[in-house]
Amino acid sequence: MNDPGLDGPVGSMGQEVDNVKDRPDDDSDLDEEEEERSYLLPTRYWIASTAIPLIAGTFGPMANAFNICAIIQNWRVSVPAGGTEEHGIAIADPQWALAINGLSLASALIANMALLFNMARRIPFSVAQPITILGFYAASFLLIAIISIFGGGYLEAPRVKVQALTQAYYYATYAAGLYFIIASLMIFNVWGAYRGHYGREFKLTVSQRTLMLQTISYLTWLLLGALVFSKLEKWQYLDAVYFANFTLLTVGIGDYSPSTHAGRSFLFPYAVGGIVILGLVVGSVRSLVLDRGKEKMDARNFEKTRKAVLKRLTKEDRNPLKRGQALATNLRRRHPTFTLDPKYDSNDELQRRKAEFHIMRDIQRMSAVQRKWMSLVISGSCWFILWFIGALIFYRCEYTQQWTYFGALYFAYTSLLTIGYGDFSPMSNSGKSFFVFWSLLAIPTLTILISNMGDTVVQGIKDATLVLGELTVLPGQKGTYRDRIRVGISKFTGGRYDVGTGGQALGKRIDDREQKMQVEDRGVEERPPGLNYEQGRPGEGHNQEKHHHFHRHHRGADNSMVERLAGDMELSERKQEDEAHQRGDDVGEDEHHHRYLLIREIRKVYTQVGSNPPKKYDYEEWRHFLRLLGEDETDPSLHRKAPIQAPKTADNEKPEIEGALASTGDPESDSTPRSWSWIGNRSPLMGNKDEAEWVLERLVGKLEGELRMVSRASRQEKNRKETGDRVESRGSDTNHEGSSGTVGPN
Repeated sequence: MNDPGLDGPVGSMGQEVDNVKDRPDDDSDLDEEEEERSYLLPTRYWIASTAIPLIAGTFGPMANAFNICAIIQNWRVSVPAGGTEEHGIAIADPQWALAINGLSLASALIANMALLFNMARRIPFSVAQPITILGFYAASFLLIAIISIFGGGYLEAPRVKVQALTQAYYYATYAAGLYFIIASLMIFNVWGAYRGHYGREFKLTVSQRTLMLQTISYLTWLLLGALVFSKLEKWQYLDAVYFANFTLLTVGIGDYSPSTHAGRSFLFPYAVGGIVILGLVVGSVRSLVLDRGKEKMDARNFEKTRKAVLKRLTKEDRNPLKRGQALATNLRRRHPTFTLDPKYDSNDELQRRKAEFHIMRDIQRMSAVQRKWMSLVISGSCWFILWFIGALIFYRCEYTQQWTYFGALYFAYTSLLTIGYGDFSPMSNSGKSFFVFWSLLAIPTLTILISNMGDTVVQGIKDATLVLGELTVLPGQKGTYRDRIRVGISKFTGGRYDVGTGGQALGKRIDDREQKMQVEDRGVEERPPGLNYEQGRPGEGHNQEKHHHFHRHHRGADNSMVERLAGDMELSERKQEDEAHQRGDDVGEDEHHHRYLLIREIRKVYTQVGSNPPKKYDYEEWRHFLRLLGEDETDPSLHRKAPIQAPKTADNEKPEIEGALASTGDPESDSTPRSWSWIGNRSPLMGNKDEAEWVLERLVGKLEGELRMVSRASRQEKNRKETGDRVESRGSDTNHEGSSGTVGPN
């Protein structure tokens, strides 16, 4: 059901779909401010605005498929004496029951089409949602009415001693339940939208909307294939649905199998096509639902941990059992003099800001670990519920086969893991229909569980394997742990204990390798350059060395248009910097050097955007970027005490979430700097953007602002020059006319 081999291609396809350009009103142009503010909104609003439409889009088509199964066969059979319901003789349903069943299906199809067009933004939210909710409720109540009549024994066939309900009846119960649940969930979606918690439209990406189409494709493939097999193998249609289901899910129970040459031939393309479509659905659930859900859970858990740590640091909450207490205690132990209030001594302020930054990193790590294990516990609990409750229902359905509960557990376990020995198989109508419904529920459940295990248990096993390998036979990049232990003992004892052959050389080699890797990770220079012009002006030889480095770097760079343009701009700024230096224009030299640094950092950060895992900068790198943006980490006037609760804006009463330097770089529009804290709601480490993306946007905005100022100054200089030329020309003409008037006889 969840083949790990599909992770790569399915993930790539999901990424490609995410990059598809949609219409101008699509979510690619969603308001950035609204996205930032949604970062701090409670998780229930994300569930109502995003998860519920995805659930409706996935289970709505499933309910339609069950409704089709409910209408395609009769609901009752006559059981012959000494026989079972599997060999029952069909009893025709009343015409009024068929009419109600058909009306229910039509109502549900209309509701589903309205939901699909709403996701595609073909129908307005205010029009589509009432149609969807009323349509699903109507379909549910109509089915419940006839289910009650048939199931309550109010409709007995004449001259029939023993009658039983067919699979169609049970499919109708599943459809009615799904219709009711979907309609009820959509009410919560509408309620949140009209209360103003989120927009009155589905905030779904293109790829999220394709999940509904992929689900429809899979169910259509399932039902059409079952129709073909029912004709080729002379099976009942719903038995063919049961066979097609466990075939596409690769369970292979084996109680049904094609025996004709045509049926076996048709299985070749049918199984391959169905497994591919199923792989797309699994990949969509993993990459579209899980990834977005993890981002939101990370955000909320991170915000709760941040607030809890702030409360403990301000001593507003001393409960040792609550969230963040251990982190706050460790912080006080490492920084006993730390305070949230900015001080006016630059040295203390720099250390305080650095401590704030590391606190934020600790909060990020703690919240990420908590989220991973919390997700594993939740998904594991859902899987166990599916296993144990499913086994209980199979035990009740197959009582005629005298299944024990342990036997039902065994069957459910082998089916969930797609082992499918075939020694147990459901034979009752209720058991077969429930197996189809239950196994389809297992697809998202197993997908989520396996994904969460990959972040926790599997990752732990992988790390333990690497550690074991480095301790034994596999070399690591920084020397084996055995070598590190030896070097550590040698350093700790001052060389009194021999660490083995080549100990000193090994220690030096490891230290040199670590230093080299740090330099490579840092970028072009070992220490990121700031705007410290007091260290001296670059001389001619210094400039030539940097130019040589630039050309070497430029030749090995990517040949994309963005890279070439940035390289040309960087070269131009260095050239103008040299010219200003030769003229003795210190101000112009500083300006050109600053723009050169901006362009160089933009080129470097541009390559880090979208990296996996996302790039995280250390404090010195952040300090360097902030200095380029005009921020000084030693200036307490730009900083503030982090508020525990994010302030509300006056217009929409939503939390304020604007990072440091949330400006475009235009000095005219950003004349008033905003104070902020590393652990406050304005921190650049807050929000749902990667750090590289945040830095790139601010650097580009700063460069745009400076280039705009240069262009404006150039135009003003040009206008002044043209005005001066016109005045001079007009004065020359006046003098010429005056001198011409004096020529001639008096």
